[in-house]
Amino acid sequence: MLNQTVLVGRLVKEPELYQTENGNKVTNITLAVPRAYKNVDGEYDTDFISCTLWRGIAENTVQYCHKGDLLGIKGHICSKIVDLDENTRRQTIELVAEKITYLSSKRKDD
Repeated sequence: MLNQTVLVGRLVKEPELYQTENGNKVTNITLAVPRAYKNVDGEYDTDFISCTLWRGIAENTVQYCHKGDLLGIKGHICSKIVDLDENTRRQTIELVAEKITYLSSKRKDD
């Protein structure tokens, strides 16, 4: 079996670093990934993919990356069940990052 994914896209918002109860550093980011083909209206759709980054990868991304930066992320797909309230549960899917490549950053003067 193989569960490996590579995404290239832009960071949707500024990443924030959190710490779990057991001391692990984590950040959750969203990557805007344009599709490789046009829709019926002749435009490219974009998928917004949730990604979880742990420990050193999380710390480095928060320190060096900003909204709009182009990132390459290699990782695996993970699904989990989230309880929204007593009667509502939702399955979510995210990419858990194993490696990040910082492809470009927005210039400060842009």
